[in-house]
Amino acid sequence: MSNNISLPIIIEVDEDGCFIVNCPSIRGCRSYGNTIDEAMANIKEAIESCLDEQSNLLDNINKYVGVREISIENKSGFQYV
Repeated sequence: MSNNISLPIIIEVDEDGCFIVNCPSIRGCRSYGNTIDEAMANIKEAIESCLDEQSNLLDNINKYVGVREISIENKSGFQYV
């Protein structure tokens, strides 16, 4: 029997090409990296640190539902690429 837990990770890239990673199940648990692999290693470390600091955190992890897109009128001419 595995003692692992699986948590969702959201990956974004900023204007400088840095990968920003977020674990939405743990409030405030974010990290980054120059590559996706580096960012994933860093968020794993951040999650473990959060769990170490807050031993009861597993009892209070938010259940992740999913990601959706919403369409809005582009009044400002913003270019999303």
